[in-house]
Amino acid sequence: MASLQQSPITFQARSPPSTRFTAGVKPLNLSLSGRFSSLKTPKCTLKLAGKRRPRSRGVVRALMGDSASASYASALADVAKATKTLDTTAADLEKVDKIFSDPQVYDFFVSPIIEPEKKYDLIDEIAKSSSLQPHTANFLNILIDMKRIDLIKEIVEDFDVVYNRLTETELAVVASVVKLESQQLAQIAKVVQRLTKAKNVRIKTVTDPSLVAGFTVRYGNDGSKLIDMSVKKQLDDIAADLEIGDIQLAV
Repeated sequence: MASLQQSPITFQARSPPSTRFTAGVKPLNLSLSGRFSSLKTPKCTLKLAGKRRPRSRGVVRALMGDSASASYASALADVAKATKTLDTTAADLEKVDKIFSDPQVYDFFVSPIIEPEKKYDLIDEIAKSSSLQPHTANFLNILIDMKRIDLIKEIVEDFDVVYNRLTETELAVVASVVKLESQQLAQIAKVVQRLTKAKNVRIKTVTDPSLVAGFTVRYGNDGSKLIDMSVKKQLDDIAADLEIGDIQLAV
């Protein structure tokens, strides 16, 4: 939290004359061109949740040594904080992450030969079909406008880090062959909360056919801790035991 309060972040339109949004987060200066309607909050006016999209090329400049993806993630987290939509924005980015996991979708958006207008149109469709918040959809349009949509996967990961810090949340990534029931995920969350003493536990699910059956849970800093309840783990243990047994018999 303290690291997010070093200096202000500014969203600024090139033309017409600048209207600024300042909040105490990591410094980032986004010089945007385009038309944005404002979302008013008790403390500030935010020029991000636009009705449509930016129309011309923008320039981004990070004022600290952080990566571009971390700077964008911090900027989006600040918007979500200001509009009291941190949880919903995190849910939005989970949807975005799954959509961009499709290589065809990713390649479409990063292709330099596809007109930006077609990309904006597809973002509109995605926003409607996935019920994304206006500021999330417009954030994606800004990334397209600034030619940084290729960073979307890294931005999602960095946003998770910021979100978890702000909400005192432990992220647990549950991998399984098939989707687990909500009751099973709730039980896993309770176990992780007991192990970590975290105030909140957020579950993120992924599929991994290599597990055969069962599931794994990664948590802790950088996913350094693992609970492995997969059949693959059991088979690996059996194979290891057999290999040791064969060596002993050979001797």
